[in-house]
Amino acid sequence: MIFAVASNNPGKIKEIQRILDAAGHEAKSQRELGFDLEVEETGTTFEANALLKARALCVQSGLPTIADDSGLCVEALGGAPGVYSARYCGRHGDDEANNDKLLAELEGLPREKRAAKFVSAVCLCMPDGRSLTAMGECPGWVGFERRGENGFGYDPIFYVGERSYAELADREKDGLSHRGKALALLGRALPEFLKDPQGFGPAGAQIVIRDGE
Repeated sequence: MIFAVASNNPGKIKEIQRILDAAGHEAKSQRELGFDLEVEETGTTFEANALLKARALCVQSGLPTIADDSGLCVEALGGAPGVYSARYCGRHGDDEANNDKLLAELEGLPREKRAAKFVSAVCLCMPDGRSLTAMGECPGWVGFERRGENGFGYDPIFYVGERSYAELADREKDGLSHRGKALALLGRALPEFLKDPQGFGPAGAQIVIRDGE
């Protein structure tokens, strides 16, 4: 199956394409398909924003569309930056400034008080209006410094065990990351969703699934 990917983030697009390709699907970014959308993320949850983005491109392209909305939730900050992760510094997509702000806010806190988790909502929107959103999480902690050269966003300062996301090889990261888990869950549910969409809920409703449910 060919999916449109509703994103302008090169790192996110590459990761989604890599994971879907490994599952036997083809994914094309919105720019590859000739669309230049920038959807305002007005939702207050990851799943709401993922649906906004997926639906907008699906309507324009007529293709099954996947969109991800994800972010970092830090316990000591009450779950912030959360849905505002991409624009935490006040500007959208400034990874370095976002990392600087987060490190400054956690300055002086010991490791045991730096617990955090990455959360991803991956939404599939179909041309007939149906949608299915899969959630994925990866627990970890915010490091004291940047480490690693891979990845994007908060990857250099988000640690799983003793290594940052940015120190992990692609295949290793895909197997444990929030986005990898959400895409894997969506992939497992996809055949049944396409075969019997009514089994997931009424048309037009946003169906959200989580691992273990």
